[in-house]
Amino acid sequence: MAPPSAAAEVERQLPASGEIFLDHLAHFVHDAEAASRALARCGFAPTPASIQVTPNPAGGSSQTGTGNVAAMFKRGYVEVLFKTSDTPLAREFDAAIADHAGLHLVAFAVADAAKAHRRLAADGFAVRPLVHMSRPVETANGPDKAAFTIARVEPGVMAEGRIQMLTHHTEHIVWQPRWLGHPNSAIGLVDVMIAVGDIDEAAARFTRFTGRAAARTPGGALIRLDRGGVYLVSHERVTERLPEVAIAKLPFIVGYALCVQSLAAAEAAVDGADLDWHAFESGIAAAFPAELGRGAWFFVERADALPWRR
Repeated sequence: MAPPSAAAEVERQLPASGEIFLDHLAHFVHDAEAASRALARCGFAPTPASIQVTPNPAGGSSQTGTGNVAAMFKRGYVEVLFKTSDTPLAREFDAAIADHAGLHLVAFAVADAAKAHRRLAADGFAVRPLVHMSRPVETANGPDKAAFTIARVEPGVMAEGRIQMLTHHTEHIVWQPRWLGHPNSAIGLVDVMIAVGDIDEAAARFTRFTGRAAARTPGGALIRLDRGGVYLVSHERVTERLPEVAIAKLPFIVGYALCVQSLAAAEAAVDGADLDWHAFESGIAAAFPAELGRGAWFFVERADALPWRR
């Protein structure tokens, strides 16, 4: 199934059968409270922290080893992940953040994670067992639980980080209206930008992973999904266009684009947070505050205003 060719983003929060969306990204951080304050300082409305759990054989649940704070949008979300206990997953978290704090997870939403899991295995990816995960969430009506099914590949199969697919089972709990309004006017996750050493190799692998074709762009390749996309870019091009972000090694998840209702509101937020930023035609790019790690935001009022989408 090919993604839509129109520039407008799909408004629906979750994918229908056969679709794939860029669902969320995660900053791996050392200090959850500091990261939450940094999100607020930059014009986001962060959720309270929650601890992630998974069912255990005894019938109860066990901590996964990480927790999160999120910024929820009308389309997708971003989160900061932090360590909560010593588990195999938390040790993978430690290994990633030892290199640098910042973006280490890209998650794609599908209607059926189990089906996606089987497809990945059939396409030659070394997969881990399907994971059922949940986290407690406070709602306007009291405590509840957000639930997900996650399809993951083995560490190293996708060198860019923890690249996974998931299915949401509790949309109304995850995307509560009270968390969707942000002072910087952010309303949707658009694309993730990843710097890689070999554009052709990475594009071919992400094409197999997502089931969507890659189109070459100057200095990179763009994989358009049914909502959102993956922009693979050369080290040379990203350092030329984004001097605010130091890239020590490849591959490196550079940042992500957000659609905002008001570019002026986004500019006021990043300027007020004293971030390094610059304007580009119809948008702005701003380096993350140190509490969120290395990387950058790209704010635009329309997805087709992004330089790599023109």
